[in-house]
Amino acid sequence: MNDGWGLATNGKVLFASDGSSTLYHLDPQTLKVIRRLTVRYNDLEVPYLNELEYVNDEVWANVWQTDCIARIAHKDGRVLSWILLHELRQGLLKSGYTGIDVLNGIAWDEEENRLFVTGKLWPKLYQVNLRLVTGKLKGRIDDLCHIKA
Repeated sequence: MNDGWGLATNGKVLFASDGSSTLYHLDPQTLKVIRRLTVRYNDLEVPYLNELEYVNDEVWANVWQTDCIARIAHKDGRVLSWILLHELRQGLLKSGYTGIDVLNGIAWDEEENRLFVTGKLWPKLYQVNLRLVTGKLKGRIDDLCHIKA
């Protein structure tokens, strides 16, 4: 790894990101890379993996410069699904927080099963309740989450 962007653990392995599409598995004692996986969604690489969090046997990663969090199978690098936080950003902007920057923080409260997110220059830490998207998206996942063809 040339640069560290995110770090999470399951208690046995450290998972790390460097801003690319690679999810690194590190030995927690030596910090040496023991495995590299390319994160993919529909066979396309997912670049700009940033902040990481370990949640229920998955690695969640926000995609830098987007409002997307990828839920990643850490065994094979496959994106299982997406958490899309575009509505949260729009709500902040409508409330007058025009100086906000990128989504950049994910925290999981394992005891209470709660997800918290924040970003650079965001006014608060937000607890997010997830819901399944049932309607049509305003754009394609590939475009919303900067996935490379």
